[in-house]
Amino acid sequence: MNKPVVHVIDDDDAMRESLAFLLDTSGLTARTYESAVSFLDELDASLPGVIVTDVRMPDMSGLELVRRLQARDVALPIVMITGHGDVALAVEAMKAGVVDFLEKPFEAESLLAAIRSALADSSRADEDQAERDGIRRVLESLSPREHEVLDGVIEGKLNKVIAHELGISPRTVEVYRANVMSKTGARGLSDLVRMVLLARS
Repeated sequence: MNKPVVHVIDDDDAMRESLAFLLDTSGLTARTYESAVSFLDELDASLPGVIVTDVRMPDMSGLELVRRLQARDVALPIVMITGHGDVALAVEAMKAGVVDFLEKPFEAESLLAAIRSALADSSRADEDQAERDGIRRVLESLSPREHEVLDGVIEGKLNKVIAHELGISPRTVEVYRANVMSKTGARGLSDLVRMVLLARS
């Protein structure tokens, strides 16, 4: 498993070095960039991590960076920092998908807490996505008839109702239903419903 990287983007040299030192001494792996443009050029979005970026930077602002990342389907969580007490900017950043917003000067522990929270949320999101992808692959492996039976089961229909609608016997529905439960690994009806809803989300 790759260790998460904290990407620090700030055009202020002293600020970058200070944040990198803080993160390194806190056991976090940091990479620094002097601009959003250089960060985008070097980014490997397949690696886990979190982005810490200033809002006001030359060439490309932190908000513009957020929009560029969204356009590229990059799902790394973003913590934004700014030296300007701008509530409207904070709201705009949050609406754009930023997970946290800190005003300079901030306590070191506040930044570390924001980063760790973002990493924890990202890890859970990765696990959910992995589970979702796995369920989708299983559902794609079902036969057309198994899909029809599954749809009936998810809608809460009784076996005899599904059988009548599909023009097959209730016993045959039971066989297909058992196949679906076996292939998906669902422990019961509620588990099967949860899996299908997750795959379709």
